[in-house]
This record gives sequence, C-alpha cells and structure tokens, in this order.
Amino acid sequence: MPRGRLTPADVVRAGAELADEVGYQDLAMGALAQRLGVRTPSLYKHVDGLDDLRRRVATLAMTELGEAVRAAIQGKAGSDALGGFARAFAAYVTAHPGRYTATIGAEVTGPGDELYDASARVLESMAAILRGYGVEDGEMVHAQRTLRCLFHGFAALQAAGGFQWSGDADESFDWMIGFIDRGLTSEAAVQDLR
Repeated sequence: MPRGRLTPADVVRAGAELADEVGYQDLAMGALAQRLGVRTPSLYKHVDGLDDLRRRVATLAMTELGEAVRAAIQGKAGSDALGGFARAFAAYVTAHPGRYTATIGAEVTGPGDELYDASARVLESMAAILRGYGVEDGEMVHAQRTLRCLFHGFAALQAAGGFQWSGDADESFDWMIGFIDRGLTSEAAVQDLR
C-alpha cells in the first residue's frame, strides 16, 4: 500500500488482522509498520501509539460483532434468536481471536465513546433476545453477563483447541444453547406464576 494512501482506518484494520494472526498480546507497532511497508514513526500520523491502536481495534471488533449478531437474529425470536446470536458470537470469536481479545477489559467512558456505543449495540441485541424470554430490566445485566460468559468461554476454548476428547464440539454447543433456552423458558414460566 503506498504511503500517501494510508489512512487511520487502514492502520486499524491491518492492526486487527495482525492481532488475529499473532495474538493480541503480540500486537506491536514495529510489526504493524513492517506489514504496511512504512517506518514505525509514520504510524503515529494515524494512531497515538499502541494503546490507541488497541482501543481502535477493540472498537472495530465490537462494531463487527454487533453487525454479525444483529444480522443473525434479524426476524427471529426465542430459541432461534438465541441460537443465531450464540453461533454468530462464537463464529466471530473463533475467526477473529486477536481482535476479539482486544474487547476484553477495554475501558469505556460512556455514551458518545465509539467503543461504548459499539458495545451497547451488542448488548441491546442480547437484551432483545432476553426480553423475549421475559427477563426484566432489573435482571438484565445478570442475564447478559451469564450469556456472554457461556458463549465467550465455549468459543475461547474451541478456538484454543480445548475440546480434544471424543464427541463433536458443535453438538455440545447446540446442547448448550438448548440448555440455556430451557432454563430461560422455565424461569419465564416461574415469573408468570408470581
């Protein structure tokens, strides 16, 4: 890519690709400059250092994840929406492990912060599914955290080759979705009786 055409978006996208290839912890400005065919100081015209690059990669990842899960749940409800979300989430994590890792622990400042807004879109997709199961606003954050832990944990283990014993991991994933669906459905029935 010619130097004159390099944009901040090009730098961030190349950084995200590099993080996916070498791992988020090994993302470095020197390696990124080499990939882009520029000297390291040239990158500072586009990003304010490694911390800024990492934050921008996290924002890109949350934006992409939000688009993927919204597309997967569009027009669906109940177990179909839950399964669509879970599969899209897991597919993103396994396809983009470095950039997804950038999202873990990335600090947000509030509305108007691009990372906050991108994260909020993912959470709203999750909330829409959970509202369909009757999860009330007072319990929403707990339900969202539970689902993220389950989907994140499964996908991270699968991406790291953590399921090496017999049995199809995809079948286990489908079983987990069914287990969650049954639990949410049962909880909604209990709430209806109160």
